[in-house]
Amino acid sequence: MDVTVNGKSQRIEESCRTLADLLARPEWAGKLVIVELNGELAGREVYGETLLSEGDRVELVHFVGGG
Repeated sequence: MDVTVNGKSQRIEESCRTLADLLARPEWAGKLVIVELNGELAGREVYGETLLSEGDRVELVHFVGGG
């Protein structure tokens, strides 16, 4: 399925069905993120039940520490 993640079109495998699945991918695993799906904020409590669909737009903002 094709989705847009942070402005870049990506082809993701069919086994990546939910926001939780997307966040478990190596590039996002273990990172603290804020998720926006199609212009709406998605809370952590719904990641596992929020299904991804063809053409979805996902914005993932992660925090980086430093000084």
